[in-house]
Amino acid sequence: MRVKIDKETDTLYFRLDENKIVDSEEIRPGVILDFDNEEKVVGVEFLNISKRVSKEELSTMKFQTM
Repeated sequence: MRVKIDKETDTLYFRLDENKIVDSEEIRPGVILDFDNEEKVVGVEFLNISKRVSKEELSTMKFQTM
């Protein structure tokens, strides 16, 4: 899994695997899912991320495994 923050486009992207993206769908305003050829979600993109979270929150992302 990869996480990418693009300051120029103000986006946060989670890439779940490396399967080829064949379709994308905006499921909510500013939330886009990327699908592979088996209709599995392979990526999630959040637009306008600076309006959703603070710079401090982005700089200290925490991951929790259960």
